[in-house]
Amino acid sequence: MSEFNVNENGEKKYKEAIVNLSRVAKVVKGGRRFSFSVLVAVGDEEGNIGLGFGKANETSDAISKATADARKNMKSIKLTKTKTLPHEIIGRFKGSKVIMRPARPGTGVIAGGAVRSIMDVVGVHNVLAKVVGSKNQINVSKATLDGLSRLMTVKEVAKRRGKSIQDIF
Repeated sequence: MSEFNVNENGEKKYKEAIVNLSRVAKVVKGGRRFSFSVLVAVGDEEGNIGLGFGKANETSDAISKATADARKNMKSIKLTKTKTLPHEIIGRFKGSKVIMRPARPGTGVIAGGAVRSIMDVVGVHNVLAKVVGSKNQINVSKATLDGLSRLMTVKEVAKRRGKSIQDIF
């Protein structure tokens, strides 16, 4: 844990990104009732990320609900020392597919809106990503998280196959 991600109380600091904010209408007898739904990604820029969904009549309430939900559902992601992905992976959720490839240092995050937000909060600095299929931001976010959560390091692959790391290469 670096000093950057710890505040004066000793708690971890998290970076938040609003992935999707939409106004939702419910038609009732007297007209329309509007509320807001928010998808928030929360991460520590060191490989931990959580996605949260919140819905309320005010945007600030919806954001706080989504942030609390995201902090509750944190997952750890395996990254390399150069802050990129260990291997290529395809994340899937419903109709959305996200193809993510590791990139050389200096490439940056080449990805669309929802994927870019998630990569920023998780701490990935070099990645190439492409969304295929449905462009629904909620489904794209969940597909990205699916792919990131299935990443494996070389040590894990070698252990699974019952081989040494030199045998893998």
